[in-house]
Amino acid sequence: MKYLSVLFLLSTRLALANTLPDSTIARRDSLRKIQLNEIVVTASRVPESILKSPVSIELLDARQIRLSAQPSYFDAIENLKGVQLLTSSLGFKVYNTRGFANPTNVRFVQLVDGMDNQAPHIGAPIANALAPSDLDIQQVEIVPGAASALYGMNALNGLAQLITKDPFTSQGLSVSQKTGMNHVNDPLVSAKLYNETSLRYARTLGSRLAVKLNLTYQRGYDWIARNPDDLNPGANASLGLVGAENPGRDRINVYGDESANRRTLTLDGKKYVVSRTGYFENETADLRLHNLRGDVAVFWRIHPGLTVSYRYKAATLATVYQRTNRFRLDDYRLDQHGLTLESPSVHLRAYRTHETTGDSYNIRSMAENIDRSFKSDNQWFTDFSIQFLAATKTGQPTSQALQTARTTADQGRPQPGSATFNTQVDKLRQINNWDIGAALQVQSWLYHAEGQAEPTKVLWSGFREKTGLNLLVGFDYRQYVVFPDGNYFINPEESGQNLIYYKTGGFLQASRSFFQERLKLTGSVRVDKNRYFDARLNPRVSAVFSPGEHHHFRTSYQTGYRFPSLFEAFSNVNSGGVKRVGGLKIMSQGIFERSYFRTSIDAFQAAINTDVNTNGLTTDQAIQKNKGLIRANTYTYLKPEQVSSLELGYKGLFLENRLSVDVDFYYNVYRNFIAQVEANVPKSRNPDSLAYALADRTKQDRYRLWTNSKTKVFNSGSSLGVRYSAGRNWVLSGNASLAQLDRTDRGDGLEEAFNTPKWITNVGIGNPTLWKNLGFSVHFKYQSSFLWQSSLATGRVPAIHTVDAQLRYGLPKPGLSLKIGGTNLLNHPYTTFAAGPSVGGLYYATVVVRVLNE
Repeated sequence: MKYLSVLFLLSTRLALANTLPDSTIARRDSLRKIQLNEIVVTASRVPESILKSPVSIELLDARQIRLSAQPSYFDAIENLKGVQLLTSSLGFKVYNTRGFANPTNVRFVQLVDGMDNQAPHIGAPIANALAPSDLDIQQVEIVPGAASALYGMNALNGLAQLITKDPFTSQGLSVSQKTGMNHVNDPLVSAKLYNETSLRYARTLGSRLAVKLNLTYQRGYDWIARNPDDLNPGANASLGLVGAENPGRDRINVYGDESANRRTLTLDGKKYVVSRTGYFENETADLRLHNLRGDVAVFWRIHPGLTVSYRYKAATLATVYQRTNRFRLDDYRLDQHGLTLESPSVHLRAYRTHETTGDSYNIRSMAENIDRSFKSDNQWFTDFSIQFLAATKTGQPTSQALQTARTTADQGRPQPGSATFNTQVDKLRQINNWDIGAALQVQSWLYHAEGQAEPTKVLWSGFREKTGLNLLVGFDYRQYVVFPDGNYFINPEESGQNLIYYKTGGFLQASRSFFQERLKLTGSVRVDKNRYFDARLNPRVSAVFSPGEHHHFRTSYQTGYRFPSLFEAFSNVNSGGVKRVGGLKIMSQGIFERSYFRTSIDAFQAAINTDVNTNGLTTDQAIQKNKGLIRANTYTYLKPEQVSSLELGYKGLFLENRLSVDVDFYYNVYRNFIAQVEANVPKSRNPDSLAYALADRTKQDRYRLWTNSKTKVFNSGSSLGVRYSAGRNWVLSGNASLAQLDRTDRGDGLEEAFNTPKWITNVGIGNPTLWKNLGFSVHFKYQSSFLWQSSLATGRVPAIHTVDAQLRYGLPKPGLSLKIGGTNLLNHPYTTFAAGPSVGGLYYATVVVRVLNE
């Protein structure tokens, strides 16, 4: 409290100082208005010209948002240079930059007015659940690449800052109604309506007090994930059973036919790999979209340069998202309280986020346990075997006998939409154990406090005048609290008590200009300490050289660390016969030491089947022959992840400032990637029976363990962005991004998958005043095909070619605007990652009414 009091007094003094006539400050502000019309705060945590930023930063401002062909600013982020979009569902979109993408992206941070809007238990944002509405957004700032040197969070791949409108300067009542349609010409479902209603109200109460309120409600029908490709095509290749005849298929978006739902059956002396039937995702999950979010804020200007604000945000979601499995979020709720004190030189912020998963469930567990609800695995495989043998005795060909056996074993199986099926869904979504149920029941909290100050701005102005140094210092403390539900999380140290996980840190940044401000050098160092790990040091050094007013060259080198997220550290999940365990020693001690790689066990079992089916060996002979394929697990407990990043860049203006050019090059080295290894532990401790235990699925326990890759991974890339104002308000823009996995020093197979297209390009043309108040824009996107690898599905993601367009008509005096447009206008369905949904065209019309002018 003493420290907070000192900072409060310091900020008050700085605020009063900023109201005094200071010719130096006045000159700087005047130049900023004339020359530097785009100011950003995220790259260096202080206001600066985007042209002089020491690292790459992408800006989406109000002008670009109005001209975007996308239906919302959150969608328009996709078109920024170097940004990759991952669409888990219509209501859940995730962004990534510079490689190693994941639908639950714990390496990319999303801030709203400086506050992290992540879901605490997974350590990543739940899309735009707590994001501002279209009516309240001021601008978006994206920092591609590592940003943990200043922010100390999970920002290894990048950081997004969403900045809202100030109610002191943007007042009035605004209402927006967006109505659209998707699933046009979809063979799986008829066309569906999409609606989004938003309201913003802001006003001042006197000269010092202001309030604002936002509400947004979305409803629609989600994109459908229904990829039937087989992830296990070679299961029965030794028997010549491939394609649709393969009884061991594992189709991408069918759940209940995965590894845990397969057995090897010995029938007529042959070994057949057989899966249970499973259900497609849209047969199991409710795909209706209902998202409600809102916020209320109160601002008090103590002095002209000192403001205290309180914000409350809340959201309730019904949508689909993807992690290791796909999930239906239902009555999922997030809320956040935040208190901020801001002056030109001091910022103090504290907030608390609360998450509860409501009636959410694991779609895979739901499907496989509906299958088991009418018939246990033992009974189903017994019935399958009996019917297969009976069918072959009557002379049926093998492929036909396999289908007859499946049909017979499936008799009585609940059919999607039936009363029996719906009863099972209702029952399973209440059972908090994925071996026998499907519920996702997590309740968690995030507490965060931080502060920063620029002591040389006013108080130490003499020191700045003597040395030329500008200093910025800051600190933060973060604590996660989870209620141990007994399935998803347990407390390994104090049974029955809430699980607590915390980190703290601080940074110092110094900058100085040389040669009449043509060269600016900046250095920062950050130290972070996690409860379970030693303190880690994150330095960053950068230089910006400005030979002229419109040309700026930059270079930077930095390192970044990421401590394991709560889920990576402490998970304790029963998941369809597989135990997913956090990588901290207190969670996984004794498992790593006794486990064997699942990949080697799969190869061992496949070799046994081949020798029995094609070489005439007995099972015992095949086990003895192939037991050398078994490999002990060589991985161990979690360590923090690290990246070292070198970046070069240039920003410049040409043709009387009508043409802007931004280019960057980067090279990254990653160490200790946090990833999962699948390893099985034999139930027998007798070394003589090890091979026999690992040849039989029923005699081993299966685990998925969080650990670190031993591989050092190198990746590099470059991007180019251009924007040209052609006169008469015509704007042409384009960008291209290259990202590639340069090499790995070992290739141990556990490094986090790159999951990034080599090329992403965007080209747009628009004019906000094409004819009187009528404007338009057209946007084309190309994304190259790439390999996606994850524990849920591995496959090639086809190239994307999309066209988006919009017409906008505004009437300033009545405060009315109309926008009509479409994304994926040609309605060519695409996916952004393996197992993700098929995204078709979305056609919309948006009406915005401002009752009071802002």
